[in-house]
Amino acid sequence: MMGLVLSVILASSSLAHEIRPAALQITETAPGTYEAVWKQPAVGDMAIRLAPHLSSGSLDREPTTQSLEPGKIIKRWSVKGGAPLDQQTLTIEGLPESVTDVLVSVTSPTGKSISAVLRPSAPSMVLGLSGPKGLTTPAYLRLGIEHILTGFDHLLFVLGLLLLVGTNWKIVKTVSAFTAAHSITLALAALGLVHFPSALIEALIALSIIFVAYELIPRGDGATTLTRQKPWLVAFIFGLFHGLAFAGTLSSVGLPAGGTVPALLLFNVGVEIGQLAFIAVAIGVIVGLRRVSRHLPASYGAVSTYAPAYVIGGLASYWLIERTIAAVLVP
Repeated sequence: MMGLVLSVILASSSLAHEIRPAALQITETAPGTYEAVWKQPAVGDMAIRLAPHLSSGSLDREPTTQSLEPGKIIKRWSVKGGAPLDQQTLTIEGLPESVTDVLVSVTSPTGKSISAVLRPSAPSMVLGLSGPKGLTTPAYLRLGIEHILTGFDHLLFVLGLLLLVGTNWKIVKTVSAFTAAHSITLALAALGLVHFPSALIEALIALSIIFVAYELIPRGDGATTLTRQKPWLVAFIFGLFHGLAFAGTLSSVGLPAGGTVPALLLFNVGVEIGQLAFIAVAIGVIVGLRRVSRHLPASYGAVSTYAPAYVIGGLASYWLIERTIAAVLVP
């Protein structure tokens, strides 16, 4: 039954890559004078049709510069003598037809900033820069939550750990080690202190899931592996790789000038909120299945023992092949 549940849940999540958001950063140095930077995820030189527009039309012209970096397209506009940003309407063309979000960060000459997330259901917003100051939308917190909840490979690794450790207090120590590890590498990579090729990291993440899936298979000789003895150690080691992948989202949207540490902290907290919510739901499903197992056929025991390992391992193997091919074919 557990294998069947896993198959149903994960069949709809066949794409392991998290949905990377686009980002628009606008810094106004004087009324009508500003720099706009648009970053959009891409595969090679291909990207879906998304374009930012201001109601004044200042972003409708050709960008001042345009460049292609690994995994993203970057466009920059330098606007001088245009209309002030305050009360202009920002619209993202093509967003309603996509499945991504756009992280918006706008800073006024007075230092007031706006952070928001535009979604397919709400592709526009009014830039209210002259209103009373207050708490801005915690865009990076929301981005962290969405990142982990759409990062099916990360969730599958956490699920494998949960099935390996069980619904006891040992899972707290294991998840804490995973959190500590990915927090370290997330901060180092986001701040530009370390860098690894994203294709390599994504392949290593797939391998980490395969490793956990293998450990889920019961040993006939009753041998106890290091993973079962010290799951927190394995969670910490592989958590370092997962943190580098988390940093990929922040590198695609960037960190706000003057607010790097708060944004990084909010993103990491968002990741933990999403992770804990997933664990709570998974534990609820596991406990519920245990309660009804007495009414299930006798074969349920064998299925629930082996099916999770093969479902998780099979998906991770597919992702490993997919990512390896993509790394070879995509420059």
